Amino acid sequence: ESGDPQKTAFLLRKAWTLYSVTPLYRFCRGRLRDYARLLSAFIAAEKQKGLAVAVGVELDIKVALSSLPDLRGSEQDQTAILVQLSSRSQAPSRTSEDKLVWLGWLCCVYGDDLSENMPEDFTCLPLFLTHGAESYTSLVGSWFQKTFDCCFRRLAISPLNLSWMVAMWAGCKVDKAASAVELIFSIPRLLQSLDISYAIHPEDAKALWDTVQKTPGEITQEEVDVFMDCLYSHFHRHFKIRLSAAKLVKVSTAVASAHCDGIIKIQHSQYLSGVLMLLTELAISQIQ
Repeated sequence: ESGDPQKTAFLLRKAWTLYSVTPLYRFCRGRLRDYARLLSAFIAAEKQKGLAVAVGVELDIKVALSSLPDLRGSEQDQTAILVQLSSRSQAPSRTSEDKLVWLGWLCCVYGDDLSENMPEDFTCLPLFLTHGAESYTSLVGSWFQKTFDCCFRRLAISPLNLSWMVAMWAGCKVDKAASAVELIFSIPRLLQSLDISYAIHPEDAKALWDTVQKTPGEITQEEVDVFMDCLYSHFHRHFKIRLSAAKLVKVSTAVASAHCDGIIKIQHSQYLSGVLMLLTELAISQIQ
């Protein structure tokens, strides 16, 4: 990793909800402080049901926009933008701190396919991750869409992409004691929902992947299919249940966990950019 892990440590071990974002029109990185004031006034106005609020007055919600220069894959990637919403302390004491209530960040990690032919007036930050109340996500998304003529959409993760994730992450080396590789399956067409949890020792999962992968550093759909088929066969041999007939809804490894609803939790700083590269690719595929 080229960046300082300490500067991005707060991104780890939080559940982030994923969105894809079309390119921002006339977004100016030098105006982040102005954007924070405008967004703060917008949130206050929406909370007061449309009553006008002067820009710059003391409001219940404090907004901060800043750059995250460490979250880039290539030179062509735009610098990531962090949005923080804090609840202002009502206590008069100077030592009282504002309480962070919502986090969101826009980024592009190895998004060269989208950036290459983009006009100058557009900024490509196709992946948006949020942590906090959905009501704040809606307000922030509305302001960005109105201000920069862009479009936000929830980013779901298909079972196919989940199988790629578990295969890729199961083959990664992690320094500390690794947690089990877990797959959660949902059984369709039942009156009551039923999930099946399938946990594999991390060393066993890595050993299986190492026997499947032909060229280190490269992954093919065939290799992912073989990896998953081996897991399915093992499960069927012991429990007589065909997991291939169920829907893969969540995968969890020492690197990261991902849910089909588009919720991700990144566990390890060493693989932060790799996870974001995959998510950036998914976001770009949704908006192209």
